[in-house]
Amino acid sequence: MTAVLDAGDPLRTRGAVPGRARANPALVVTLAGIVLFLVIGILYPLASVFLGALSGEGLDRLGELVTNAVNREVVGNTILLGLTTATFGLALAFLFAFVVVRLDVPFKRVLHVIAIIPVISPPFALATALVVLFGRNGVISMGIFGIPYDIYGLDGLTLALGLSFFPVVYLTLVGMMQRLDPSLDEAAQSLGAGHRRIFATVTLPMLVPGLASGFLLLFVEAIADLANPLVLGGDFTVLSSRAFIAITGEYDVTAGAVYSFALLIPAVLVFVLQKYWIDRRQVFAVTGKPAGRVQQLRGPVPYIVYAVCVFVAVMIVVIYATIVVGAVSAVPGIDPTFTLAHFEFVLFGIGSEAIVDTTVLALLAAPLAGVIGVVIAYVVVRKLRRLAGVLDFLTMLGIAVPGTVLGIGFMLAYRPEHLVFGVPVLPSLVGGAALLGGAAGILAVLTVRSTPAALRAGVGSLQQIHPSIDEASTSLGADDFTTFRRITLPLIRPALIAGLTFAIARSMTTLSPIVFLTTPSTKIMTSQILSEVDAGRFGNAFAYCCVLMAIVLALVGVIRLVVRDPGARPNAAGVGSGLATATATEQPAALVPGRTGDEGVTR
Repeated sequence: MTAVLDAGDPLRTRGAVPGRARANPALVVTLAGIVLFLVIGILYPLASVFLGALSGEGLDRLGELVTNAVNREVVGNTILLGLTTATFGLALAFLFAFVVVRLDVPFKRVLHVIAIIPVISPPFALATALVVLFGRNGVISMGIFGIPYDIYGLDGLTLALGLSFFPVVYLTLVGMMQRLDPSLDEAAQSLGAGHRRIFATVTLPMLVPGLASGFLLLFVEAIADLANPLVLGGDFTVLSSRAFIAITGEYDVTAGAVYSFALLIPAVLVFVLQKYWIDRRQVFAVTGKPAGRVQQLRGPVPYIVYAVCVFVAVMIVVIYATIVVGAVSAVPGIDPTFTLAHFEFVLFGIGSEAIVDTTVLALLAAPLAGVIGVVIAYVVVRKLRRLAGVLDFLTMLGIAVPGTVLGIGFMLAYRPEHLVFGVPVLPSLVGGAALLGGAAGILAVLTVRSTPAALRAGVGSLQQIHPSIDEASTSLGADDFTTFRRITLPLIRPALIAGLTFAIARSMTTLSPIVFLTTPSTKIMTSQILSEVDAGRFGNAFAYCCVLMAIVLALVGVIRLVVRDPGARPNAAGVGSGLATATATEQPAALVPGRTGDEGVTR
């Protein structure tokens, strides 16, 4: 299952069998469909952002990002938030991975489970709980310690974003640490090296590409996030929240395009840096499979690290306990009187529509993205040579592009009806007159955002399947479709399911790409949560969060039961669980350099 983590260049796949599109009509049709999907779902919305930002008025606004002091501060705040969150989140991810894999301490499985809890929650659920706990009238800051504290701003955002996003990097580092060959440590120890020197000279160099990739991932996630800056930003304005305000508050489409363009540049540059530099660091295999057992460390320093992780884990538990308790409190943080009124509002009031709409769209988007992603993976790995990298890159833009930018791009591109010689060829997907009440546009965005997960799962698995298997099927008279359906697809099915599992969770909990597309006819739970938070109805917001997390867990559980492999066993840390494996699937680019099963060393 860890094969899905390898997102290296498909062109480097050994034994790939490139085909000729001209000689294969089915391939031509497939490529045409893929290109149409990429144009409609990614390229045209991005082009709309570019056209808006590079128009006459847009260029003037772009100049103000440099000349205007307020705009310079917004840009600086965005970069600063990305750096602080990446540093904090990477530190947490490394410490938790180190404890789970390398320390001989109790309750490691508990720490693992707690660490991945933020994966299934809405992105701003944690931020809202932090307001209740540490806000101006916070339960802890004022109620327990009696210390006035304003959590709004950079420190609160760094805490919320770091805790929200570190699990993905943590899962990646756990996988890397578990695949390091213990015999390397034993060899160094036999030469007289101590634990500290072994870690500094043997272990850490092999983790550097993953650490660098994790830092870049957290940086992009932080600068692209919209929900948390809206809840915790206060006077600390960043590009994503400024773009949101420009569109929804000021109705200034040009300004929204300009801020989106400014946000897009660092995100795509980081993506390119990650994909074409870090992932191509010279990495070579030392051994085929790890031999021996990982040494479990003891001593004062490891126990200090363990204590830090326990403290963070307790903080996470307290935060999510606040969400649960707040959902059944009359006024969270103020009046603890037990009540079910918030759940009644969510389950039987206006929230019921949002629950149905969100769940249906997520269940539609995930399989659709799975089919598209695995088809693209098959074409990239098995059928193309020169254009494989381009196709892979364009598909990955679905997750590399910040959700705020993609949402604004869809709004700019598909709000009006598209006519060709006066004949409507594409109805409006955004706004009051949108097709299916806006559901079609939201479904398109969710599919675009989920396809990279399926692509990475498919590419990673296909790279582990020798092309001779396909050749044998072809030699027996099977066509490409039959070979793919009966041979290839069953072999990559476990990895694909893992990717789709997380795609469903991501579709259920996302906000930034769809907040611009919701209509009164189509309600999304995350958008409803944001509305309740803005109105100060934290109890309703917490009830929404509880219901949403319950639905995600239920869907993941159902998928795991349906596709359960009786022979599969999770490892000691429980990383083999469906959610954990699936979580590591969706990355903007590869977080693990080298081929699966190889232990990489960077030069």
